[in-house]
Amino acid sequence: MRQFGLIGRTLNHSFSQTYFSQKFYSQGLADHAYELFELATVGELPALLAAHPHLAGLNVTIPYKESVVPYLDELASSARRVGAVNVIEFLPDRSLRGHNTDVVGFRESLRQFFPALPEARALVLGAGGAAKAVGVALNDLGIAHWSVTRDPLGPGLTYDDLTPQVLAAHQLIINTTPLGTFPLVDECPRLPYAALTAQHYLYDLVYNPAETLFMAKGRAAGAQVKNGFEMLCLQAEAAWNIWNDEATAG
Repeated sequence: MRQFGLIGRTLNHSFSQTYFSQKFYSQGLADHAYELFELATVGELPALLAAHPHLAGLNVTIPYKESVVPYLDELASSARRVGAVNVIEFLPDRSLRGHNTDVVGFRESLRQFFPALPEARALVLGAGGAAKAVGVALNDLGIAHWSVTRDPLGPGLTYDDLTPQVLAAHQLIINTTPLGTFPLVDECPRLPYAALTAQHYLYDLVYNPAETLFMAKGRAAGAQVKNGFEMLCLQAEAAWNIWNDEATAG
């Protein structure tokens, strides 16, 4: 049995288990299984590994994408660039290598959505591991960007800085926060949504619900909107390639 799984704190609405279970079924991989492993703290990871000697790969979700790093033996270049891990590869000697496929997932999904003109500028809402992956992807695409957080001492902007003039200068706005995720569907980042126009593109990494309040408000103002489902599929396929030692971008 080849066993895979997802580690995180709360996994009630896991995309990964559904995605990979369907993949195993469609490909006739009856000896493959994908499990959910809720950990109260990331410090429970060694005990989990000892209890499941047949694990062949793990995904990592919030809040452990950064705190898992000290438990790994090495980092692939993708994880080193971001400083966060969402895929763990088990090497032949059972040592652990961390990867980040959020970068390639977001980058390739954004290519299909946003016309990255030389003067394009973006706002990245949030400062967690996902925001760091988005920042790396934007750098790859040559898109200048600011991070936006609630911290007035942070390196970027705060939500109070997001005036209509600032929004007018940034055509792309990316939500990497969990605001709007089911069941908290009535929440959204604090923006002057009335300042959005048909020239704006709103990308929400949230995929459940399919249209968040952030997206709905953007659409009402005429903006183009996209959720994170395609990104999730692309990063999952990149993880599958890693676990099967196939060439993968990123």
